[in-house]
Amino acid sequence: MTDPFGTEALRASVLRAWADSPTRLTEDTNAERDLRVGAYRDRLFVELAQNAADAALAAGVPGTVRVSVVDGELRFANTGAPLDARGVASLSSLRASAKEGMVGQFGVGFAAVLAVSSEPRVISRTGGVAFSEARTREAVQRDEVPVLRLPWPVEEQVPEGFDTEVRLPLRDGVDPDELLNRLSGEVEDLLLVLPWLARVEVADAVWTRSEVDGQVEIAGRRWLTQEARDGLWAVPSDGPLEGDVLHAPTPTDERLSLPARLIANVPLEPSRRRVLPGVELAGLAESYPALVRRLPPSKRLSLVPAPGFPLSEVDGQLREAVLRQLTEQPWLPGRTELPGSGARVLAVESPELVELLGDVVPRLVSLSGEEPARVLAAVGADRLEVAELVEILTGLERPPAWWRSLYDTLLPLLEAHSVSADDLGALPVPLADGRTLPGPRGAFLFGGSEELLDLLAEAEVVGLRLVHPDAAHPLLERLGAKQAESADLLEAPALREAVERSVEDALSGLDGRPLADAVLRLVSDSSTEGLGALALPGADGWLRADELVLPTSPLLEVFDPEALGEDGPLSVLDEDFAARWPSSALVAVGVLDGFVVTEDGIRDLDLVADDAWPAALRLLAAERETWHALSGPAGAWLARNALLAGRTPEEWRLPEATALAGLYDPVPDVGVSAEVLARVGVRAELVVEDPEDAADLLDRLGDSARTVAPGLVARAYQALVDADVEWQELDPPSHVRAVDGSVVSADQAAVLDRPWLAAVWPAERLVAVPDSVGAGASGPGPGPAAGAGAPVGVAGGAELRPVVSPGGAGPIAPEFAVPTGVEVAGAPVDAELPLSSEFSGLSGGVGRASAAERLAEALDIPLLSELVSARLPEGEYVPWSELTAIQLAAELLDIPFPEGGVVVHEELTVEVDGVKRAAPWWVESGGFHGEHHAEDSPAGLARAFAWASGHWSDRHLITALLEDPDPLTLLA
Repeated sequence: MTDPFGTEALRASVLRAWADSPTRLTEDTNAERDLRVGAYRDRLFVELAQNAADAALAAGVPGTVRVSVVDGELRFANTGAPLDARGVASLSSLRASAKEGMVGQFGVGFAAVLAVSSEPRVISRTGGVAFSEARTREAVQRDEVPVLRLPWPVEEQVPEGFDTEVRLPLRDGVDPDELLNRLSGEVEDLLLVLPWLARVEVADAVWTRSEVDGQVEIAGRRWLTQEARDGLWAVPSDGPLEGDVLHAPTPTDERLSLPARLIANVPLEPSRRRVLPGVELAGLAESYPALVRRLPPSKRLSLVPAPGFPLSEVDGQLREAVLRQLTEQPWLPGRTELPGSGARVLAVESPELVELLGDVVPRLVSLSGEEPARVLAAVGADRLEVAELVEILTGLERPPAWWRSLYDTLLPLLEAHSVSADDLGALPVPLADGRTLPGPRGAFLFGGSEELLDLLAEAEVVGLRLVHPDAAHPLLERLGAKQAESADLLEAPALREAVERSVEDALSGLDGRPLADAVLRLVSDSSTEGLGALALPGADGWLRADELVLPTSPLLEVFDPEALGEDGPLSVLDEDFAARWPSSALVAVGVLDGFVVTEDGIRDLDLVADDAWPAALRLLAAERETWHALSGPAGAWLARNALLAGRTPEEWRLPEATALAGLYDPVPDVGVSAEVLARVGVRAELVVEDPEDAADLLDRLGDSARTVAPGLVARAYQALVDADVEWQELDPPSHVRAVDGSVVSADQAAVLDRPWLAAVWPAERLVAVPDSVGAGASGPGPGPAAGAGAPVGVAGGAELRPVVSPGGAGPIAPEFAVPTGVEVAGAPVDAELPLSSEFSGLSGGVGRASAAERLAEALDIPLLSELVSARLPEGEYVPWSELTAIQLAAELLDIPFPEGGVVVHEELTVEVDGVKRAAPWWVESGGFHGEHHAEDSPAGLARAFAWASGHWSDRHLITALLEDPDPLTLLA
């Protein structure tokens, strides 16, 4: 292995020295330990960065540094002058440095690496050296040895693009991530103090150093710098520092409380951590005001040292010197730059006020506020209170516009309670007659035109002492003046009172036109509400504005003629008067041009003529406010009160709502869009929202003059039972609509509540609602004979289980049981709870009336099960499992096969009230859950099986399969 740096000779020399003087080995060991735990502790990155900067300086090119962790090693690569023999000699000497006038380039500072590694290596494009605690121990046969005294040659490649790399295998317990994070926190400071470093990379992060417009920019952060005698001042452009140390040029242990960084070439102790006692530092402060002047005026105060005890003797010297320079040198912004001594600082914050007073108050600083006044007291500046300022302004001659600008700056201060009304009580106010009033109390503000002033004077609303219009300002109102701007006048109590009594005054003989003209002129400038009482001339005399209609208003085409005139609630505005003003101004004071939305809805709908409703609806739809109001109470009122072709909107249906044909007639073409018709209540669907809807629907169902399709009848009854209506509030209908669409007297009809009963009752006397009979496992008749375990609907999604007889032949007819733990009517069941068959079949679950019961209540007619009592003939009991065709159908439809069976009859006839009637199936002895009977036919058996298995909705499909038990029946 080559030895370009002569390390063998260096090692031999050191070993001879140790052999000749054993105490020398101990001294070197102790000296290195002192460096590692003392002067160079926590300075790893500082020392290596300084070395890199020195190498870049030696090469004459700004350097780049890259820090990374590779295979457990911390690697520090840099560009610049490579390692040479003198550098290696310095590395292996605890008391020498190869640099001339530079700190750290492979000198004693390299001992900082020992904090993280005992086996450091330095690799350069000129060669490399390694140090090893282990190899040194072996060479001298001692446990405690110095690491950086014996160099060995090493042949490794420096990374591409770099000239030198320090490689530090990390000691046990050193966390590389934590180390990199700590190093990252030091980069910005080092780039600031080491100008020959241009770029630092730590892991994936990159910092760069450049100079832009005289500022040093590091990783996007800019520093302002100012050369000092034997040093440099620096401050971040985004704000001052909060606590720092003296840099010389690398950080020392001298703590500073100054808001700027000082990098000074001052004598230090050998540890490079403390300034030598007796060093004069005051000269460094002479350039401090120049640094301050480089900041924008708004940020300069941030560089005044904050009050407090010095953090060190050095800090005390520097703070005193800096404050003295800020007192004596000009740096404060004003009309010219001012020294701190004798400057005046406005005690309330207002840059605008300071700018306005710059030529009025001598030596006024452009910074203002409580904090600037407090800070600048430390450099000899005087406070200027607002009360003192008002005294200075008294007798000052300035144009009205200047005073208004002054008020502009003072009002925010008053609103923020930075000044009080008492402080400003004597503030001068220029009047329209050229005089200056000492204080605004008693004056009146006017911001309008001379024309408006003349109108107000003629109306004799109030006598005015007017502030000059160019000086009128809200501040003066806060200080006692009265507002007379257009908008404020419209809200002024005096004007409101004049408006309220204006009709009375006009009827008593006073001329109402000046007030009317003045108010309308004000409204033209700034509209407001609540002026409906203003007296205006109408066709029938002086009336309130909100009782008049514009002569050009479309309302005149839709209102009943009797609503307009001397005996009506409204009149028409005088045409000549109306022509003098924009319609917008007249509408703003309440004159009607269209329908008006109020809190209660839309006013004056009751004045529309009976034959003018289509036109009225078009007007309502044309304006956004009235259109939206139709969604509320106004729309409901129109549905029952407007007239379209002689009927109210809710009595018609939309032409496209053919599903309502028969119950409702299509609305004729009245020239109103379908969207508007729907908004005012013309029906698009069957809805029952209240008792009136319910009563109307019952009347229509009972109207024999109407032809209503059976499907619509069923949907109508469904809508009735679904409605949230107290039926006791309604009179029951005298006639009802049967399932076949015919009308029958209510005392002849019954509501179907059990499907098998339909076979023995005339369709023309039968009333039904779709979910009043079984509709599957969750419906009211879900196969009660399905055997133990077949579910029956229960509220909340629980299941009813049929109570099965001991022989297993089928359920005990009148009872079901709820499983333990299931909640019924809000309470948990603690044991098997019998439920009568009357309740186990209710639609929607336990505790709620079935649809059939609600319909019976609404119509006040009985349930069919209350009227029918039947006797059945003998038949043959056949278990379901023995019915082959049923088995095939159940398998094809994936229906769980029920237990029990059915009584089969060649022909099933049911005797009801002594009359025998044919029926395809029947359930006996227990209502919903009794014994099943069926005629020996696909229709009969299918219905009995569908009911027993809880698949009532599949009865027709089961019938088809019984007639043709072929899988294609389901597919074709």
